[in-house]
Amino acid sequence: MISGSALLTLLITLVIVGLIAWVLWWFIGYVGLPEPFAKIANVIIALVVVVFLINLLMGLSGTPLFR
Repeated sequence: MISGSALLTLLITLVIVGLIAWVLWWFIGYVGLPEPFAKIANVIIALVVVVFLINLLMGLSGTPLFR
């Protein structure tokens, strides 16, 4: 069973990661990279966030991907 403090920490981490990803995504659009590079940068940001979230959620079960 997951404790309340672990869920609060998870929620705070998810909000912070979401804000960082959103700021990076906004910055890519604001800078105005040429089209193929902007799409590649957005895909890289999305992949990093997804891998981080999977690692975070797997850490709750006791077996994270990366330590």
